[in-house]
Amino acid sequence: MTAPTFRRVDERLGEFTLRPLDADGDAALLHRWVAHPKAAFWMMQDADVARVAEVYREIAAHPHHDAFLGSWRGRPAFLAERYDPAHVELDGRYDHADGDVGMHFLCAPTDTPVSGFTRAVITTVMAWLFADPATRRVVVEPDVRNTAVHALNAAVGFTVVGPIRKPEKDALLSVCTRDQFRTATRGDVPA
Repeated sequence: MTAPTFRRVDERLGEFTLRPLDADGDAALLHRWVAHPKAAFWMMQDADVARVAEVYREIAAHPHHDAFLGSWRGRPAFLAERYDPAHVELDGRYDHADGDVGMHFLCAPTDTPVSGFTRAVITTVMAWLFADPATRRVVVEPDVRNTAVHALNAAVGFTVVGPIRKPEKDALLSVCTRDQFRTATRGDVPA
C-alpha cells in the first residue's frame, strides 16, 4: 500500500488521507464509483473497468493532470484530481492566472450517508491543494445543473465567475483563493 501524501484530521469525522492513484490497481474500485447513478456528472456511466483504467493511465501520464485516492479512517472513500487549467479542461476558456490549480472530486456512493462527509472531503481536497505554497487559487468547472456541488463550492469559499461552454457540458466556472478558503473554513488551511 502506498503511503499517504496528505493527511487531515476533521474535528468531527476524523482522519482523511490522499495518496497517488494506481490506475490499474484501483480501477475496479473506481469503476464502482464512477459508473454509479449518483456519479452521473462524472460522465462515465457506460465505462467498463478496462476503460476506467485506461482513463486514469492517461491522466497519470499527462504532465499537467494527476489523480489521487482519498481515504476516510483508512478506507477508500473519494477521488480527487488536480490539473493545470492552462493546459487541461479550461485551456483558452477563462482568464488564467499564475498559481491557478484545477480540481475535481468525487465521493464514493454509499447506502449509509454520514452528515457532513462530503463537505469534509471537499475541505480536505482544498486544504491539500493549498498546502502547496505555489497554489494561489483553485478553479472548478462543474456542470451548471449540479446544484449540490455548487452549494458545496460556495461553502468552502468559491465565488462564481460565470457559465462557460465546454465540449462535453455547460459548466459554471468558479474560483477560490487561499484567503476565501481560510475565511470560509475558519482557518482550516495552511498559511
